[in-house]
Amino acid sequence: MANTSGADARLPLNPALIERIYECASIRRWNDQVCPVEFTELDKQAHKMVIAYVLGRFEEDSGTAVDWRRLVEGGIFEMLHRIVLTDIKPPVFHRMMREKGPELNAWVLRTLNEEVRTVTGAVRERFERHLNDESYAPLEKRLLKAAHFLATQWEFNIIYRICPFVYGIERIKEEIEGQIEDHYDLVGVQKISLRRKTAGFVDLCGQLRFQQRWSQSPRIPKTSVLGHMLIVGIMTYFCLCELDACDRRLCNGFWAGLLHDLPEVLTRDITSPVKAAVEGLDAIIQEYERIHMEERLLPLLPPGWHGELTYFMRDEFVNKAMVAGQVRTGLSIEELGAKYNHDGANAVDGEVIRCCDHLAAFIEATLSISHGITSKHLTDGIERLLKQYRRRTLGTLDFGAVFRAFEPRNA
Repeated sequence: MANTSGADARLPLNPALIERIYECASIRRWNDQVCPVEFTELDKQAHKMVIAYVLGRFEEDSGTAVDWRRLVEGGIFEMLHRIVLTDIKPPVFHRMMREKGPELNAWVLRTLNEEVRTVTGAVRERFERHLNDESYAPLEKRLLKAAHFLATQWEFNIIYRICPFVYGIERIKEEIEGQIEDHYDLVGVQKISLRRKTAGFVDLCGQLRFQQRWSQSPRIPKTSVLGHMLIVGIMTYFCLCELDACDRRLCNGFWAGLLHDLPEVLTRDITSPVKAAVEGLDAIIQEYERIHMEERLLPLLPPGWHGELTYFMRDEFVNKAMVAGQVRTGLSIEELGAKYNHDGANAVDGEVIRCCDHLAAFIEATLSISHGITSKHLTDGIERLLKQYRRRTLGTLDFGAVFRAFEPRNA
């Protein structure tokens, strides 16, 4: 797609906020237990949001209205809250919040104020309400809390099977199970607890925790495919806030960004240079992903969801909207803003997702180099992406400025 002139382009993302989000990749979980694999807070938060989507859809199917924007933003707010407070043991964290919750929340908001207030659309104000107003988004908070404990249980089950004899581990097991039981009125919690089809979908998504990005290169911090997906979803959401997108377009951008690499659980991460090495190879990979998604992934979820998930994941980097019940593709970002920026159009900003996907890959490489870990794969990737994005604008979004902000000093 051709770029606009960029004369009125604005910075779509605050680099300091992006750096803050990437801190999540360095926060280790369960570091006081015997872990067969490394669990990070970024992966946990990504898995939590996939589960939150499942729980939200089940609630809608049962006739309960879900405010999807509050669910998405609540997940982002809680992730930022956890990043600032780092990896505190749950019993200590819960006691701190019981006794000093308002004071801790105020401190978190002060710490993040300069980064979050730059996001367009009163996001900073809703962040404060989510933390401090008990009447704000009560259902969405319960869905997020249930998703939190289900994602925690998923990790813990791996640890428990390795070392069930460790002192105190039975108590942890009982506490997690008790928290999940407290949310058993939610249909999705019941479905996942049955350990059948829905749990299989959650398990498959969880496997993306173990697929490492840039697997051919040493890198710090390491990021998984699942963690990368969450970062793309969050960055897409913030970019769409800058475009003053409607609620449906905002939420579609987040969920489509979060799920954009989900088919990689079937193919593993095939790098861009490999896809471009042979003409037609990318099309073969996409067809393989489509067939196996329809045969293995979608049957794990209710049939009524298949259309939306297919809409999100097929042609994931193409701008699209629904017109008279049909998918219309090939739309420019200007058209999305002028004609389809209303909930009824069900628009998805595939181009924004693509730019955020490449930006995330670029930052993954530059962060490693800033930590002193480099390789030819990383430097080649940086050079390739800089060439493509150094002056790139998309509508009024100046992606080039963000790429240049993370550009290595010697590049």
